[in-house]
Amino acid sequence: MLEIPPAVVNASLLALRLMIAAVFLSSGWKHARDPAGRAQSIGMSKGFTLFLGVAEIAGSLGVAFGVLAQVAALGLILIMLGAIQKKIFAWHTGFWGEHGDGWQYDLMLAVMCLVVVATGGGRWSIL
Repeated sequence: MLEIPPAVVNASLLALRLMIAAVFLSSGWKHARDPAGRAQSIGMSKGFTLFLGVAEIAGSLGVAFGVLAQVAALGLILIMLGAIQKKIFAWHTGFWGEHGDGWQYDLMLAVMCLVVVATGGGRWSIL
């Protein structure tokens, strides 16, 4: 088995956390900036869409800085499970979707967050 130096493992986990944070921060910002417009596009209420945006922003910051990263990642997993549920059961979208709008992306983000939950996100974190 290949022995990976701890610094490389921690740098890799930091890169993963930053990628997760970038995706959720941009998504959350879109939800929070225009909750009425986003609510219409995702079929949710304006209030829930605003809550979703704030939750995504908070989760992304927690994961990025390593502040309760495991808890933040669990919250983001719940958001992704909700998105997957909506796509499968409400929108009847397949794994790949017809126009790249399937739930493969949501599942990938959930699994990325699961790595943070399982590893704690590495040693390079605040808490």
